This record gives sequence, structure tokens and C-alpha cells, in this order.
Amino acid sequence: MSFLKKILVSILTFESRIIIAKYKPFVVAITGSVGKTSTKDAVYSVLKHSSKFARKSEKSMNSEIGLPLTIIGVPNAWKSLSGWLHNVLKGLELIVWRSEYPDCLVLEIGADHPGDIKRVAKWLHPDIVVMTKVSNMPVHVEFFSSPEEVFTEKAYLAKAVKSGGTLILLADDEKIMELREVVEIGENVVGTDTPKANTKVISYGVNEKSDVRGSDVNFSYLNGSLVGIGFKLSIDGNTIPVNVNGVLGGTYVYPLLAAAAAGKAKGIPLGVIVDGLNEYKAPCGRMNIIPGVNSSTIIDDTYNSSPDAAVSALEALKTVQCSGRKIVAFGDMLELGKYASDEHRRVGQAVAGVANTLVAVGPRSKMSLVEGAVNGGMLATNIHGFDSSIEAGKYIVSIVSAGDVVLVKGSQSMRMERVSTTLLREPEKAATLLVRQEKEWLEKK
Repeated sequence: MSFLKKILVSILTFESRIIIAKYKPFVVAITGSVGKTSTKDAVYSVLKHSSKFARKSEKSMNSEIGLPLTIIGVPNAWKSLSGWLHNVLKGLELIVWRSEYPDCLVLEIGADHPGDIKRVAKWLHPDIVVMTKVSNMPVHVEFFSSPEEVFTEKAYLAKAVKSGGTLILLADDEKIMELREVVEIGENVVGTDTPKANTKVISYGVNEKSDVRGSDVNFSYLNGSLVGIGFKLSIDGNTIPVNVNGVLGGTYVYPLLAAAAAGKAKGIPLGVIVDGLNEYKAPCGRMNIIPGVNSSTIIDDTYNSSPDAAVSALEALKTVQCSGRKIVAFGDMLELGKYASDEHRRVGQAVAGVANTLVAVGPRSKMSLVEGAVNGGMLATNIHGFDSSIEAGKYIVSIVSAGDVVLVKGSQSMRMERVSTTLLREPEKAATLLVRQEKEWLEKK
């Protein structure tokens, strides 16, 4: 990090700490390595109904600079010095004068490097902390000594929940559920202060022992076309159907269950919780169902990628009914360090059991992922490799036909949304349907 950026982060963080102390908003903080943004948006969809003025992290602003920008309520100024000066002055204005400020903040908190969450946990003490799944091979593991160190970093946030607050844990993840004992017993296993004795715990998942449970997950079709998912929500002895259009995959049940758990923790009536879930609109680039050219369907999962998320996307695709082919366009999974080759081969083997056609983008995918697909039994004639997402998009457009379903996924830097852009049935809607459509991203090569 440059010296100037460090100074800027320090100033914005200092302002954020004072703002939180002054206005005392109800804070929900979300971390994990899978589904953070989807969970953040779902929680906001529920909690906004019980707040006069709620604010959430925009898109995936979860970094050490994204967090204070959300708290202050200002945008990323990118390379504009005047923009950053405006952001700093806006923070100062909130400190000096009494201004209108949200009574509820829903914050997404990520960890790109060791210490990222530990530093936040020293000053941010949320009313609710939501822990999503932490992958066995998470994104950014390259910058940590091991996947276990990533989990330890994420777990700092669980210990930061304020006295009388609520810790919401994924019941289907045994490692996440170990944090229940940390809270209930007070065992200091993540290197922070002993938690408050009156911290409450709510679990969510499809596990029968979950406090907030999802079951009977199904996909919705309209005139033969995939439109969304549905499931049954069980909470406080009640079972209610929930339906969300525009997304695919059983993994989407988890953000919605976490949001229901957050509503329960805040004391929101069940009817209001369900209304919020049904209003939920998934963030772009996360298993979104989008109409494609030539009467095809795009499953756009282009925000980012990790091995577990890639396999999960393939599992969802496997259960989809379609009259055409299942085409998978996968870009490299980055920041895996020494694990990269093995993990690409593992995902490649999973592709072989699902897809009719594989389009591999980037050197790791063209080599290791393709190798895994071939070892898994996929015919080499059904595999096509490209150096860039633009080339891959042009190729898929030339072969896609009615009834085909195209899953598009890759790490952020691979810019796989460019494949989806090429495939859109209504390209004029790209700005609202796809990730990274801001001017600054579109100008990047």
C-alpha cells in the first residue's frame, strides 16, 4: 500500500470511529469467504423495514477503505484527489455538526491480508455479527500462511460482537459452529478478549438442528425457462414458503436464512421478515439468471471465484433442466498461491460431470482446469481455451443456440463479465444486469 493511501485510510478510519461513537447506529457486520455480499443485501432487505434510515455497504465495499467509506456515506473516489478531499471533509462534517445519519448500518467486512479484520475488531463492536461459510480454500489464501489462518482472521469479528449482541452462525459448517463454544464457554481461541457472557447465538442452515432452517429447495420455471428458486423457511415453530426470482442455486438459501436470523435477533415480526426476503434482489455477478442471445440462458457468476464457489455453481447447474447444452465458461481462479494447480484440476474434474462444453480462459484454466476435465472424462473436442474473456465471449456467441444454458465464472481480474456482456439478449441493460460496469472498470484493459 502506498504511503498516501495509508494516510488516507488512517484518516477515514479515525473519522469512522468517531462517527460510530457519536451516532450509535445499530450495526450488523458480515464476514466469511462465501456469500458475504449476497448475505449483506438480504439482511438489509429485512432490516430496512424496521429502521427509519438504513444503509448498507454498496456492492462489495468490504476492504479497509471500503468500510469507512460506507460508514461516512461517500463513494470510492478512485484516482480523484478532489474526490478524496470531499470524502474526508464529509466525515469531518458528520463529526462537527449534528447531521441526519442512519440508525442501522449493514456492513460487509472482508480480509485480503492478515490483520485486516483484527484491526477492525478493535474498534467496531457490532450488535449482530453474521458468519457465512469460510471455504476450505478461500479467496486471498495466497496472502496467508494457510487456509486455517484465513479462518482465524475471519473469527476475530465473532469475538467483537458487543455485550448483549447476537452472533449468527452457519449450522451446516462445523468449523463455524465451533464459535458457539467460544461465545458460550468464553474460551479464548482466536486471540482476542474473552467474549461477553450474555452474547446470544442463532444458527441458520438446512441442518435439522438449525434455529432458522431452510428445506425443500426447488427451482422455478416459467414456460420452460429457469426463473429462480424457492424453499420453505422454518423459524420459531412456523414454516413459510419463500420465493426469489433471478437467481440460481441452493447456496442462495443461506443468505436468506441468515437475513431471517438477523430479523429474529432484532425482534422483527415474522410477516415483515418474509416480506423482506421476498423483496430481495440479488447482487449482480452472483448466480444471476439472465436472458441470453439466441434464446439461451446465462448464469452470470462473474463477480469472483474460488474453488468451493466454483464447485457449488457447478452443482447448481447440474440440477438445471434445459433443452439444449450446458456450456461452462471458466476463467482463472487467482490468489490461490501454491494451491492453484491442484484446485484448478479439482474444479476441472467437477466440470466434466456437468458440462457438454468447456471454455477455459487464462493460463491456469487452459492448463490445469482442462487437465482435470480431461481426467474426469470430458472429450478434448468439447474443450476450448482462450487467453482473454473477450475472445471467449466471441466464440460462445458463435456456437450458442436455443435452450443452451451458459455458466460464466472467474476471478475478478479475469473480467469474465465481458463474456456475459457479449451474450446478453438485451445488451443495453448491461449496466443494471452485470458487475463492473462503472466507467473506471470499463476503461481498464
